[in-house]
Amino acid sequence: MNGDTDIDNAAGILRLPVAAGVVALCGVADAAYLTVHHYTNEPVPCSLVAGCEAVLTSQYAEVAGVPLAAFGAIAYFVAFSLAVLAAFGNRTAWALFGAQVALMSVFTVWLLYLQGFVIGAFCQFCLISAVTTFAMLILYLISWFTKRRRLIP
Repeated sequence: MNGDTDIDNAAGILRLPVAAGVVALCGVADAAYLTVHHYTNEPVPCSLVAGCEAVLTSQYAEVAGVPLAAFGAIAYFVAFSLAVLAAFGNRTAWALFGAQVALMSVFTVWLLYLQGFVIGAFCQFCLISAVTTFAMLILYLISWFTKRRRLIP
């Protein structure tokens, strides 16, 4: 084995990166859903909170005409890809996953601030995305803290 890989001897797959990959796929689905709704000009059905349209049509919802959800879908897909590589033992991919998820979490905090204090409304799908991002961060942090006890990331 080289320095970039470390395979779990029981299953050949590391469990935390697999879980992170599944969570990242949920993020891809959520962000893709919002992106499609943006480009089709269909209203997003909000059943839990009454602020989706206010958030999704605000000046903060797109950059240069591209919805933030599209950037989110790309970020979640990259996170998924890194998690899959890490699931098969690539330690570098797992470290990159951690860095990406940390950046995504910082951006998510900024978006939550905008929703709560600038726009004054929340979007349930944006909140699902926030939970997804923080779940990936927690999975990475669990591996980071347990790495001190064992050699597998």
